[in-house]
Amino acid sequence: MKDAKLPLGFRDNCAHLLIPLNQCRYDTYFLPWKCRDLFHDYEHCQHHEYERRVKVWKEKKANGEV
Repeated sequence: MKDAKLPLGFRDNCAHLLIPLNQCRYDTYFLPWKCRDLFHDYEHCQHHEYERRVKVWKEKKANGEV
């Protein structure tokens, strides 16, 4: 992640998908119709990561930890 120069805010469980996506974007001059599959995979991962965080938060709230 450091070699790919990812900002700290993007270094999460989906960073392994973001690195090739950013490289594809750079190689294709950020054309919006390119790299759709990589973008879809990254967004899908981000959504699942959000759902996981919400589930953990709800569990903590139910246990009185929050």
